[in-house]
Amino acid sequence: MSVGIVVFPGSNCDRDVRWALEGCVGLTTRFLWHEEQDLSGLDAVVIPGGFSYGDYLRCGAIARFSPVLEAVKAFADSGGPVLGICNGFQVLTEMGLLPGALTRNARLHFICETSELTVHPGPCRWLQAYGAAERIALPIAHGEGRFQCDDRQLADLEAHGQIVLRYSRNPNGSVADVAGLCNRQGNVLGLMPHPERACDPATGGQDGRRLLASLLA
Repeated sequence: MSVGIVVFPGSNCDRDVRWALEGCVGLTTRFLWHEEQDLSGLDAVVIPGGFSYGDYLRCGAIARFSPVLEAVKAFADSGGPVLGICNGFQVLTEMGLLPGALTRNARLHFICETSELTVHPGPCRWLQAYGAAERIALPIAHGEGRFQCDDRQLADLEAHGQIVLRYSRNPNGSVADVAGLCNRQGNVLGLMPHPERACDPATGGQDGRRLLASLLA
């Protein structure tokens, strides 16, 4: 099992993801520079957190045009597992792989804290190791994590079970307490919390380990 980790100018969680996947889960990883398009030999792709291209214009707005994401989109469209964490979630919405948009937090402050979440695995391949309505705790660290969509999109997401993570106490004003979404096929997951920071009890609990270890199944 080999996982590609996308690296943009401005990424800062790529090594955290590598540490969690290799050191805590036991998977092999490969960094994918933003100009690459070769995903051969990879079984999954992670778009990590950070500030891709400095978050100029809008979070993820420039990253969506990078060559590597053309390959990632084709990979996802063919059923390949793709995970977007924080800035990676923002990128997935900009790419159109997930609906809606991530905007400035309701109080316009950067938030860095541990957040309690409720898991609704639904069709999401990444969350099948969790029970329905299970409560977990994952760290969040973002200034633009407020999920927004129109009423039609929200009804569609609810109808197809795509809202797979919700905040127990909404920290940023997200519509319907959305913390994470998957696509209808269940192979693409975007979430604002950081599962890679919750894989070791010494550094932030272990509630994120099962998400990353789902690749082993």
